[in-house]
Amino acid sequence: MITTSDPAEHAGRSDPPTRGAIVAIVGPTATGKSDLAVEVALRLDGEVVNGDAMQLYRGMDIGTAKLTLAERRGVAHHQLDVLDVTQEASVAAYQQRARADLRAIAQRDRTPILAGGSGLYVRAALDRLDIPPTDPAVRARLEAELGELGVDALRARLLAVDPVAAQRIEARNDRRIIRALEVHEITGRPFSASMPAREHLAPTVIIGLTLERGELDERIDARTRWMWDRGLLGEVQHLLADGLERGRTARTALGYAQAIAQLRGEITEAEAIAATAHATRRFARRQLSWFRPDPRIHWFPADATDLVDRVLEALAVTHNG
Repeated sequence: MITTSDPAEHAGRSDPPTRGAIVAIVGPTATGKSDLAVEVALRLDGEVVNGDAMQLYRGMDIGTAKLTLAERRGVAHHQLDVLDVTQEASVAAYQQRARADLRAIAQRDRTPILAGGSGLYVRAALDRLDIPPTDPAVRARLEAELGELGVDALRARLLAVDPVAAQRIEARNDRRIIRALEVHEITGRPFSASMPAREHLAPTVIIGLTLERGELDERIDARTRWMWDRGLLGEVQHLLADGLERGRTARTALGYAQAIAQLRGEITEAEAIAATAHATRRFARRQLSWFRPDPRIHWFPADATDLVDRVLEALAVTHNG
């Protein structure tokens, strides 16, 4: 639990201990990364750059637990609401924009804070990563083959040419499987060879939030029920009018795919909520498996009552030492 502070209490504070360094806040969903980022920004005169792929989309607010303007408490946020739901999120485009935001914040003599749980997006912003090229013709052919042969056939092909990538990519993630096959066909190199190196482009301190599995699952279940209580179905109806079903990335977001199925009458509300919670728990495990091996991350219990103070102390020690 984060004890919030009054922004006025920290107004005018100068020379924060992380001046010149990027602060990154990562971890699985429902651990409070966004709230912590606001608190750290208030204490260290910072601005926040979003590192959640689905929060890039305009109108996808409830299902992504995007902070409202009031909850941002006057802290500037970047890379929120920058895509229409019909657009496909691109790691390459995000990398360019997020890095530009981080540099601009530092040039304003403020603390850049990157917060989010989309592992590849976070690494693309912070680490040395050359993103492989794309080829629309190759991509279109692979997508046609997906429709004709199914995801299992394409995954079997990926296992043959790049077993490392095939093991890392979720078996039903057709978009990532197609991308891995595309990269292999274009470059002749395995997609796994393009994974980012653990080498920061600029001085960076990474804070990781974690919870015991039972507590995390309870938070995920509560958040999922809150999404429906808050009005996710209405949000999805508006987004469908804006072309959500044409959006290859946005329509697959956790909660949105299930809400669409409910609106179509394919499943009940109880089934939609249960399916979303289950999928989110699985997603949280994958997030942990992505972040846990990184030795640069300083981990903290997300439910610590003194979380903000402990994080600030760690930032000061890391920066000064």
